[in-house]
Amino acid sequence: MPTENTNKTLGLLALAGLSPYQEKAGEEYMNDNQLEHFRRLLRAWRDQLRQEVDRTVHHMQDEAANFPDPVDRAAQEEEFSLELRTRDRERKLIKKIEKTLKRIEEDDFGFCDSCGIEIGVRRLEARPTADLCIDCKTMAEIKEKQMQG
Repeated sequence: MPTENTNKTLGLLALAGLSPYQEKAGEEYMNDNQLEHFRRLLRAWRDQLRQEVDRTVHHMQDEAANFPDPVDRAAQEEEFSLELRTRDRERKLIKKIEKTLKRIEEDDFGFCDSCGIEIGVRRLEARPTADLCIDCKTMAEIKEKQMQG
């Protein structure tokens, strides 16, 4: 059964007109082909998010009404509030995508910020903005839970 991340990844790949990257035996990690694959994936994702932002702005402008009924007005305000929170999360994600694209250009993409090992093509397809390998990310999440507990 596909996971939510798998479905999201397939959606991103389809959006970019890409299929999952097929590594070849003996292929160098983060070679030009892999970097171009992730560059295209990230740009398509960023463009999709920007379109959503534009759609929200137009929707809010078009739907903004001064309802005489306080319940209708409150419902519209709640809807707009939810949309704005979603767009704020997406705005932060766009910044993270931009940071990742910059890392590609600086030849610093695909390696763990913490330990320096390869993050891996499959993990990067599941989470293109990943900057930690799965082991370091797991440890960071455990530490975070301990701090909150």
